[in-house]
Amino acid sequence: MIRWVFAAKLDSTIGLLLGTMMFCLSLTPSLVPREAPAQGLLAGFCFVLGYGLGLAAVSLWRYLELPSRLDAGPMLQKVSAVLCLGASSYFLWCSIGWQNSVRALMDLPPVDITYTVMVVAIALPVAGVMLVLIGIVRLVARSVFRLTSRFIPHRAAIVLTAVLSTFIIWVVANDLLVRSVFRVLDASYSQLDSLLEPERAQPMDTDGTGGARSLVQWDELGRAGREFVASVPQANEISALTGRPAREPIRVYVGLPSAETPEERARLALDELIRQGGFDRSVLVVMTPTGTGWLDPAASDPLEFMTDGDVASVAVQYSYLASPISLLAQAEYGVDTAQALFRAVYGHWTNLPRGERPRLYLHGLSLGALNSQISASLFEMIGDPIQGALWSGPPFRSGLWRQITAARDAGSLARLPVFRGGHLVRFMDQDGSSTPPGTEWGELRVVYLQYPSDPIVFFSPADFYRRPQWLQEPLGSDVSDDLRWFPIVTGFQLVLDMLVAADAPIGHGHLYSPAHYVPAWADLLDIDWWTPEMTEALQSRAARSDDF
Repeated sequence: MIRWVFAAKLDSTIGLLLGTMMFCLSLTPSLVPREAPAQGLLAGFCFVLGYGLGLAAVSLWRYLELPSRLDAGPMLQKVSAVLCLGASSYFLWCSIGWQNSVRALMDLPPVDITYTVMVVAIALPVAGVMLVLIGIVRLVARSVFRLTSRFIPHRAAIVLTAVLSTFIIWVVANDLLVRSVFRVLDASYSQLDSLLEPERAQPMDTDGTGGARSLVQWDELGRAGREFVASVPQANEISALTGRPAREPIRVYVGLPSAETPEERARLALDELIRQGGFDRSVLVVMTPTGTGWLDPAASDPLEFMTDGDVASVAVQYSYLASPISLLAQAEYGVDTAQALFRAVYGHWTNLPRGERPRLYLHGLSLGALNSQISASLFEMIGDPIQGALWSGPPFRSGLWRQITAARDAGSLARLPVFRGGHLVRFMDQDGSSTPPGTEWGELRVVYLQYPSDPIVFFSPADFYRRPQWLQEPLGSDVSDDLRWFPIVTGFQLVLDMLVAADAPIGHGHLYSPAHYVPAWADLLDIDWWTPEMTEALQSRAARSDDF
């Protein structure tokens, strides 16, 4: 394989230089810490990508018959090899400090020289496998060229070969590999979701979701649904923290196996909500789960404590796949379910007397935030609007979020905008809101909770070729000052960040903390009696809970 890699002197030398450069740049920091296996995978991939781009550049140069006197002789090859080895060693050494600059901001222990050893140990086989794949691609291209060159001129055969080879590879990669992987993942997540975990016993309350009187069967809730229903705080727990009278919160959840279509599951959720008296509470929240059906207890628990338990939450599962997987391949997953649930609940809510119905809010995290934003059409509720929404970690594909961010007030930050003075929409992170204290709300309130270090929020396909706006401004409090933008490489760094963003410490990346949900809910619900001492008590409870 090594002899094949360096078979063409000029091609291999330029490929080696470009591949090494991308390898080195991949070691620079991005938004979240990267463990050695992830960094090794990224580094190996970037090296081979650079190497392939070098080969492609030389091939294009020759195809265009541009003048060239370059010749990668033995001396140039040796000098190039020494330069590549030196640059790689230097950047690997620097990568320790770069990773520690991110880890320190997130209170993680530092890495040492063993980190770089593991990175190299993983990057080498990754690069080797990918070079073999490049060899297969070249064999495919040569076979196509031999066939086409028999019937058409040489230069036309080259162009046709490039087109046909790309098409063949795309069909194989997309139709056979990607779809097969997604089918396997969907089946695997489905089997995992169906397991009855021993720590989630069926609630003793026969009136709750999954109970004896419930319209929803306990074994059809799925793992996420059972976790959501079984972990509801009790009235005495709420009173012990707030010192106020409290009620048992209502949580309604409908899993995928409960009905065939999104409309049927939404109708079942509405009937269960009515049966439990959800519309008799002071606050009603339509929650859209993440791709696996999971609902973040960091969001729901504070809400129930801050409303004295006088709140009902309703959610319907739409998928088994993890949100980053769905987001990268099928971001529209769940829109039909979210829309069906909102229309069912909103339709019943609008038929109730205005003075006798709960305040209605929306909530979603990650892919749930994206689908929740799509679920409620402004034109459907313009005559009778809901009270507001809290969307945390809105993915970069969120159309409404992008529009608001793009139309932010002059001088406000892209990572923490101010939109029309903060009367309708507000943005918050770990350090608070971008809206000045005392700003009056309008009738409808929307709060976006987003961390500066959350790549699922701030990634954009344009990051491959253009410096993002948030990197042209003062960085957030949990983003390394060593972060720089590089064409192509930064885009792949952020893609990897998205896949590992939920592994960051709580309060960073894509793992949102109850400590930050509390001020977000307080601002949204206008809770004047909630005190800093209660916030500290709730944070202590969250730290002791297995759900956080």
